[in-house]
Amino acid sequence: MVRNRFKKYWLGLSLLIILTVSVKAQVLSDTSMLNLIKQGVDCIYNYQFDKATVVYEKIKSRYPDHPVPYLFRALMTYWKNFPLIPSSPASKYFTDDLLKCMDLCDKKRNAAWEAEFLLADLGARGLLLLYYSDNDLTMDVIPLASNTYQPLRRAFDFTGSYIDFNYFTGLYKYYREAYPEAHPVYKPFAMLFPRGDRTQGLNELKLSASHSIFLKAESSCFLTHIFISYEHNFQAACQYSKALYERYPGNNHYLANYVKSLLLIKRYDEAERILRQYRNPLNQYYRMQKNILEGVLYEKKYRNFKYAESLYNAGIKDAVALGVYANEFQAYGYFGLTRIMKAKNEDRLSKSYHKKAMDLAEYKELNFNE
Repeated sequence: MVRNRFKKYWLGLSLLIILTVSVKAQVLSDTSMLNLIKQGVDCIYNYQFDKATVVYEKIKSRYPDHPVPYLFRALMTYWKNFPLIPSSPASKYFTDDLLKCMDLCDKKRNAAWEAEFLLADLGARGLLLLYYSDNDLTMDVIPLASNTYQPLRRAFDFTGSYIDFNYFTGLYKYYREAYPEAHPVYKPFAMLFPRGDRTQGLNELKLSASHSIFLKAESSCFLTHIFISYEHNFQAACQYSKALYERYPGNNHYLANYVKSLLLIKRYDEAERILRQYRNPLNQYYRMQKNILEGVLYEKKYRNFKYAESLYNAGIKDAVALGVYANEFQAYGYFGLTRIMKAKNEDRLSKSYHKKAMDLAEYKELNFNE
């Protein structure tokens, strides 16, 4: 699935210009503005959009013709309307801001600010790729991804100045090896790129998660995903997802990742406590997540199959309406119904639900069966 191929990698890239310090920079050498941007991004992650808007207005006022304000506003739009889908009115504002950012980078780039404008360009491309791939817009992903490779290679010339860059290099080194190993169909494509190193990539991401100035949250987010989906080290995933949840208690998406990690290591009491802390308003996506995760809890902890079944069905109903964006959680729901129907000796239904789950799941062994 195109969405999953690009999603995790480009999420971090989309934030790089906002959150990374470069040696020769216009905005990012402005200490007061740098601190303001950092505060603003924290507000976005924590769903404090009124405060983030104030920060945006200050950035825009001071640097009206710089690409960073457009990228910052696009990031805010993305999280404020999460999950952002093409039918949302906000999607046009989002794409317009990113295209404007890319256009400014192309027109204003010069030797003195090369790193800053290169990263701004990559950041806009990355966030736009994330949006395209999230929504399975294959015909938009392919040309943009192809045109992004050369600027991405150029970005490696600017690594090594700050610990934060370990995040960027760590992602490449890990996924260059891990992704084609998990998805052999992409091995020929991966051969076009320089080799990575899974162990070194993980170590660099851990270093970034512990010591980086700006990229601790993104590093922890990727480590959570890696330890769940690739390494199957659920204890480690719980460590990093907990850090995100505690730092950004207003972010329901980070909360869901923490609850998922807790359920995978069977810490049901703690998972139940955290589930009660979902923040309102609950949009359809977060309601879907909550129902599916609560279904796992009632199935596994309480053995209340009837209530768990109703929760799974409610979550799946919302997931269907959300399209490919919700495939992961929809698969969890069908895996749960598979187990419940098997316990009820409804073999035909159990097999039907299992087929649906397998069709939807990218990581088919991640099913809460154990």
